[in-house]
Amino acid sequence: MTRTLTILNGPNLNLLGEREPDIYGRFTLADIESACAEAARAHGFSIAFKQTNHEGELVEHIQQSRESAGLILNAGAYTHTSVAMHDALKSLSIPIIEVHLSNIFAREPFRHHSYVSPLARGVICGLGPKGYTLAIEALTNLI
Repeated sequence: MTRTLTILNGPNLNLLGEREPDIYGRFTLADIESACAEAARAHGFSIAFKQTNHEGELVEHIQQSRESAGLILNAGAYTHTSVAMHDALKSLSIPIIEVHLSNIFAREPFRHHSYVSPLARGVICGLGPKGYTLAIEALTNLI
């Protein structure tokens, strides 16, 4: 079995640290990647960490994650809009954890629906970057 966890990030997450810091904080995606690599290593795993602003590319990354031990997905706005992403996730037989930096249920009503949640083993939202390391802990316990 592979010892790699795939961590996928959707649109605008490349702007962390600059975009809406009152909602998302001042940390960067590179900061999150570093924390994830350290947390995964502590559990005997490595990570494949990717970000894209393009829906089709995100779908391809999801399809490629079939070779991983598990998937952590912060699909950003595609969480609420992408049936294509939902269909790609349905093809996986690995555990999926959905992560959001902000509490999507305390925000605009359109953010309350997720195309990821019905396929995820768990959802972590509103805990900032700590949500990613908690997702790693959860995934390693599921695997």
